[in-house]
Amino acid sequence: MTPGPKALDAILKQCGIRLDGVQIGLLWRYHQMLRAANAQLNLTRIHNFENMVLKHYVDSLLVLRFVELPSPLLDLGTGPGLPGIPLKIARPQVRMILAEPRGARAAFLRQVRGELNLPDVEVYPHTVGPNDPGRVAGVISRAVGSIPETLERVASCLEPGGRMIFMKGPACDDEVAEARQAQSGLFRLAADHAYEIPGTTHRRRLVLFERLEGQPAQPQRPHAMAVEFGGSIREITSAANPTYKQCRELLGGSGIRKHGVALLAGSRIRAEILAQVPEQVLGWLTDSQGDPPPSPSIPWLRLSDPLFRELDVSGTHAPLLLVKVPAIPTWSDEDSWPTGCTLFVPFQDPENVGAVIRSAAAFGVARVVLLREAAHPFHPRSSRAAGPALFRVPLFKGPRLADLHVQNAPLIALDTTGPELSETPFPERFGLVVGVEGPGLPAHLREGPRRRIAMQPGIESLNAAAATAIALYVWSLRG
Repeated sequence: MTPGPKALDAILKQCGIRLDGVQIGLLWRYHQMLRAANAQLNLTRIHNFENMVLKHYVDSLLVLRFVELPSPLLDLGTGPGLPGIPLKIARPQVRMILAEPRGARAAFLRQVRGELNLPDVEVYPHTVGPNDPGRVAGVISRAVGSIPETLERVASCLEPGGRMIFMKGPACDDEVAEARQAQSGLFRLAADHAYEIPGTTHRRRLVLFERLEGQPAQPQRPHAMAVEFGGSIREITSAANPTYKQCRELLGGSGIRKHGVALLAGSRIRAEILAQVPEQVLGWLTDSQGDPPPSPSIPWLRLSDPLFRELDVSGTHAPLLLVKVPAIPTWSDEDSWPTGCTLFVPFQDPENVGAVIRSAAAFGVARVVLLREAAHPFHPRSSRAAGPALFRVPLFKGPRLADLHVQNAPLIALDTTGPELSETPFPERFGLVVGVEGPGLPAHLREGPRRRIAMQPGIESLNAAAATAIALYVWSLRG
């Protein structure tokens, strides 16, 4: 399908979404701006036109099937303007507040607002706190933070009767149950809609909570928390601070390899590290309003809000852990092969590396060998995708994919040719290798044993991490 306003309109109509000609023109111009700025700002990992329309614009606009938008509406953690910009185009009468603390993205949003001449759109370039950006009638969040944490965060700015609209994936039952229990005095569950993006298998949930009367508990002031903490506190307010400069380097794999430390985000991985390997923790990083470490033995690095936002690349607004990276031994074919699957991973996308490590842990892989091309597993995006699984599967360093040769166990390549996954039993001990995103496998690996995933005609390939997860699942079923 050739990208253009007509193609955009056709996909929307196929999904039951109808916009007038002016609105289609605005959405198409927004799409062009998003594509043009993406290379520099990393606004989206989706590049295919049809996928962008379905997963970004249709996903945003399907909200209107279930709820009329309150006004003013705060789009919490809007990133490149999703869902706020498409919703504003479809409902121009709604006053929209786009909350995005990262400076470059906030500048992009201002550019979009000006170019599209959108009235009543405010770009709020700060972290949303208890008293900012003022009272609103609604908040919408697209996969930003957990439901309980987000309700606690917006309780002060959402007026009684206002609605908190969560755009979530299908597996959020635990979050909903926890939120109903923890926030029963301030919120009630008003609606919970399960649906699919039309024409796809992408399952979604729209969860609505209504703000009740009552006042949330007032958070402690930072000064009071610091006095109560009683441990080491370092205030970091300058970008020239050596510790901050080192932390900035940890946002890439080369910095992690250079310093042997990493920044980790996410409540579950924080809890796992603190419970199982607390000796690996070097610091607890927060913004000026952040909670103190759970133990006074952990140094508290309290950063000014702009500096913390630069490090909080996942936009969690929650503490980051500074940890020592465990040594990753080098794999050798001469070493004893464990029973089960040894997975060889060359993925260059950090999120794919994290996702495949999570799958490896879920399906009982014996070990993961990260080939030379692979992104560092402790890259912030990788560790965020892997979660606690990062510490649950043995990791090894391997050679380049082109130099991978195995003599002491069968090496099976996941390819588009060969027997279908479930047709032939897997060996007791074997290696499974997948190709690099895009180029795929080198020729010498295509000449050996191969397995393929059966797909519908016309579909050439799957996302590399998704294909690996499918292969591991099939292997786990066959023992």
